[in-house]
Amino acid sequence: MMTHRPLSEELITRDAANLSPSYTRSYPFVMARGQGSEVWDVDGRRYIDFATGIAVTNTGHSHPHVVEAIKAQAERFLHMSGTDFYYAPQIELAERLNNLVPISGPTKVFFTNSGAESVEAALKLARWHTRRPRFIAFYKAFHGRTFGALSLTASKPVQRDGFAPLLPGVSHAFYPNPYRNPFPGEDPGRAALDYIEHHLFRTTTPPDEVAAIIVEPIQGEGGYVVPPDNFLPGLRELADKYGILLIFDEVQTGFGRTGKMFAAEHWGVEPDIIALAKGIASGMPLGAMVARADIMTWPPGAHANTFGGNPVSCAAGLATLDLLEGGFVEMAARSGAYLKSRLRELAERYPVMGDVRGKGLMIGVEFVKDPETKEPWPELRNRIVEKAFEHGLLLLGCGENTVRFIPALNIPEHLLEEGINRYEAALVDVLNSYHER
Repeated sequence: MMTHRPLSEELITRDAANLSPSYTRSYPFVMARGQGSEVWDVDGRRYIDFATGIAVTNTGHSHPHVVEAIKAQAERFLHMSGTDFYYAPQIELAERLNNLVPISGPTKVFFTNSGAESVEAALKLARWHTRRPRFIAFYKAFHGRTFGALSLTASKPVQRDGFAPLLPGVSHAFYPNPYRNPFPGEDPGRAALDYIEHHLFRTTTPPDEVAAIIVEPIQGEGGYVVPPDNFLPGLRELADKYGILLIFDEVQTGFGRTGKMFAAEHWGVEPDIIALAKGIASGMPLGAMVARADIMTWPPGAHANTFGGNPVSCAAGLATLDLLEGGFVEMAARSGAYLKSRLRELAERYPVMGDVRGKGLMIGVEFVKDPETKEPWPELRNRIVEKAFEHGLLLLGCGENTVRFIPALNIPEHLLEEGINRYEAALVDVLNSYHER
C-alpha cells in the first residue's frame, strides 16, 4: 500500500493552485529523476516506467548519448529560429528524416514542436496543394487538440465539448476494429473502405472536394487498435482513385515504437504526407511534417514556426536516430513479441483481459466484464492503472477500457519481467477486491 508521501503531496497541492485543471493526471506521481526504464518520485520511491511520457522517451530516460548531444549543442547556442536563419542540426536532421520516412522519391521536412502542430501543418499543405477544402478522418481517432487537429479528432466527447464550431468540411468514417467490428458479419477492412466510397462519397462528401484522408496506421488514444491487413493498402488505392492525398499520423506509432521505424512499413503502404513527433527526440519538444517534394512547394511565408526545429531539440533528434538505427528498433520488435505473449498468457488466466493487441512495444489490453459479450469495463481498467501505481508500475489508459503498454524500446529483460509481474499483482489485487464485495 502507499505510504505517506509528504513532498509529493505538497507539490500536488501547489500544482492544483497554479496549473490548468484541464490536465488528465491518473495518479499522484511526482517525478524527481529517471534513468532508462526506472523512475523515482520526489519522496524516493522507485517505479518501472511502462508509460514513457506517453510513448515519447523511446530511448529511455536521459540516455547518455542523447544527454551529451543536448549538452554539446546547448553550449554552442540554444535558439536561432530556423524560420529565418540556417543552422546545421536542423539541416542534418531533415536529411536523416528524408532518408528514413516510408515515402519513395524526394521528400521535404517542415519542423514543429508537437504532434498537433505537425497535423496542422499537414492539413494546411494538403489544402494548399490540392486546392480542395475537405478532409476525411476516422471515428476514435486522436490527432491533437488545436482547432484543426481537434476537428479531425473523434476520440472522447470531453475533447470537443464547448469548443464548437470546429473546422468545417471534415467527415468521419469507421476505423476497422477486428475485436469490435463496426460492420458485423462483414470483412471489417473492406467494409470500412466501402463505407467511404459508397456512403460518404455518395451523400455528404464529394470526392473531388476532398484534399486528404488522414489516418493513424494503428489507432492510439482510440484504444491501440490494429487494423486488418487489407485496410491501409485499400485506403491507398481509394485515395489514388480519386486524386486524394493520404496523410499518416505516425505521431505515436513512429520511431521504432511498433518494432519498425514507422508503422506504415508493416503494410508496405506509402503516405503522401506523414506527421511525426513524440519519440523523435527522446523527450525534447520536436515534431515534423514530411511530404513528397512535389507536394511541398508552398512559397516563403505560407507557413512558419518560431521554435520548430529548435537546435537543441534537433541535436537530441539526431542522437535519438543514432540509437534507433543502431539496434533499438529491433529490440522493440523482440521485446514486444515477448511482452505480447506474456500478456496473452495472463489473458488465458484472467478473461477480463478481453483482447491483447499491438505491434512491437505498442500493446493494448482491453478489459471486459464478459469475454462473450465483450461488454466494456472502464471502471476495472481505471482501478488497475491506479493499483499498478501503488505497486510501483506506471501505466496509462487509452480508449474507453484499454491499458497501453509502452515501455522504452531498450528496456532490459529483467525490468520488462519485473514490470509484467507488478502488473499481474495489481490485476489480482483489483479482481480480489471485486470478489470480496
